[in-house]
Amino acid sequence: MASLDRRALLRSLGGATLAAALPAPVVGATRTDGVGSVVILGAGIAGLVAARELEQRGVDVTVLEARERVGGRVWTLRGGDSFTDTDGTTQRVGFGDGLYLNAGAARIPSHHDGVLGLCRDLHVPLEVLVNSSRSAFIADADGPLRLRQAANDLRGHLSALLEKGLRAGSFDQTIDAPTRKALESFLTGYGDLAADGHYGGSARSGLARPPGAFDEVQQAVAPRTLDQLLANPNLAGLLFEEEIYMQATMLAPVGGMDRIPRALAASLRRPVVTGADIVEVRRAGAGVGIVWRDAKGGAQVVRADRAIITLPLPVLAGIKGDFSAPVKRAIAAAHYQDTVKVAFQSRPFWEEQQVYGGLSFVGGETSVIWYPSDRFQQPQAVLLAAYMALDAAKSFAARPIPEQIALARAAVDRIHPGHGADLQSPVVVNWRKTPHNLGPWLDWHADGNSLDDFRLLNQPDGPFLFAGSHLSQYSGHWQEGAVLSARRAADALVPLPANVTPRHA
Repeated sequence: MASLDRRALLRSLGGATLAAALPAPVVGATRTDGVGSVVILGAGIAGLVAARELEQRGVDVTVLEARERVGGRVWTLRGGDSFTDTDGTTQRVGFGDGLYLNAGAARIPSHHDGVLGLCRDLHVPLEVLVNSSRSAFIADADGPLRLRQAANDLRGHLSALLEKGLRAGSFDQTIDAPTRKALESFLTGYGDLAADGHYGGSARSGLARPPGAFDEVQQAVAPRTLDQLLANPNLAGLLFEEEIYMQATMLAPVGGMDRIPRALAASLRRPVVTGADIVEVRRAGAGVGIVWRDAKGGAQVVRADRAIITLPLPVLAGIKGDFSAPVKRAIAAAHYQDTVKVAFQSRPFWEEQQVYGGLSFVGGETSVIWYPSDRFQQPQAVLLAAYMALDAAKSFAARPIPEQIALARAAVDRIHPGHGADLQSPVVVNWRKTPHNLGPWLDWHADGNSLDDFRLLNQPDGPFLFAGSHLSQYSGHWQEGAVLSARRAADALVPLPANVTPRHA
């Protein structure tokens, strides 16, 4: 199921300016080997956090970013934005005012203290992200099935089976009498069973008729049979919210995920150099020399004592680098996965079906429909009509963009019949074709990737250090990994004394 979860979902500038106080240097930080200057390649979360950490420790920092924005995979698209894929296809975003799509990172688990701490320290306001709604659907051969019915009917049937076994004495050699009695009592409530241990349906699964003002008594929906439920290939979508990284409460910045990198960049003493296309990474004596070109093609060189490289490995593989042979091989060998998002502006017709946030599990190439958690009951919203990863994304992305859009519409029509026509202003984001990324994340345990390479790239290569979520235990899936990897790199260059508490504000 873990792979299915990733397939379903495991799967930046504009807006109001966010200001933050400049960080004060940390008293007591000790520079290692005379490290007084560092150049950081990439202004994603890892690069920006590393820069902030090092500036706090008195280091002179230069951040180079090839894009004209900060954030890396934290990328928020708004009306009027345009972007061009590596194949030359250009799309212009036609969303209305106040609408946006988090094209990359889109949620923050409540246990990701690193990212949430940054939001607190940088005054980035957060809102609850509804990651799961029992009012959403699972695609089924008999029509859309509410998640609440799938979950509660399945629970009821399984509880009834276990209860039957208990009454028949099937577990008498396994559990003692007091435990059996306690389990029987629990199963009655857990599965909403009748007194005889039978499951005949439950109001938990939904109401065919809601309660009225006087004599209109509520009536539960007719239960699906266990055979019907287990025949549904999308039933495993019920486990999505059980994954540790998908459990409530989930959070997101108000107004778009790019509020975080924008605030980080604003907190730095020296502005990020954007439009800096890295050409070559050199050793220069005991330090480094980074050759980059600006938008006009002019070549420039930045020299520093050390470099922290946060670029995605497929991008770094295309840059001339003065790395050791094993490191070059590890960079070139890294294989990133695929993911695609297809979004539309629409009137929120799903709210008419009592869906506010969460995901519907469609299966097939389009995988899921993800409903917005902001702007409830407003005239327009942005619906993520398709979001897939791994082989499904690769197959989907091989189709022409108009066909991808048509498939996403059809997926919405399957769950919300007749509403595919409501979808307007389509946007397709294919991370394999996104310049300066060339992929969303990687799995060090699969796709021919090597844990030995992971370990190697987490060590310095002369004056070069590498950082990023892809070099954390999160394998590039979460911003938290970028924060932790960046702080590890900063600590390696300028360790803090044991008696100094790190300042991340």
